[in-house]
Amino acid sequence: MGRMRWEDLFADLEAQQASLERLEREQEVAEHTRAERGRIELEHRLVAAEGQGLRLRVAGTGWLVGRLLDLGPGWLLLHAGGSLPGRGREALVPVGAVTAVEGLPRRVGEHAAPGRRPGLRSALRAISRDRAVVRIHDRGGDHETGTIDAVLADHLDLARHPDDTARRGEAVRGVVTVPFAALALVRRL
Repeated sequence: MGRMRWEDLFADLEAQQASLERLEREQEVAEHTRAERGRIELEHRLVAAEGQGLRLRVAGTGWLVGRLLDLGPGWLLLHAGGSLPGRGREALVPVGAVTAVEGLPRRVGEHAAPGRRPGLRSALRAISRDRAVVRIHDRGGDHETGTIDAVLADHLDLARHPDDTARRGEAVRGVVTVPFAALALVRRL
């Protein structure tokens, strides 16, 4: 009988040791998972959402609904619909102006980050070269309509003119300079 007690005691000790080792492994896995998640940036998850519908809250403009067409470091391009006048327009949104996103997948995109893509300045230069009439919204809630004349290091110049008129000298009502830090949304009209 005394011998059974020792066997039971040793079996109990082994079970306790196995339980402690399992708990330690689970804690290590949980800590590793937290550390991995801590390195995932918003742009990493946006890469996984390319081609999908999203709902973004943009500083100064409210909610924007659309399909994510493209993205690069610091910007995303949405085919906007629903929440903006003029349904179905492209909207360039600086990531820094996004205050919330609904509809992101939990996974990270295959290419991890849009690092090989052109930055915000390059995307704005492409719009400028296109000579498209745009409406620029700032983070304070104001907007201006016109054509981007120049994209510089940290700001752009917008020739203000009516949205139904091409950029012509007589139609320009002035040039406004907008720092990139103030940009919330640039959409094609």
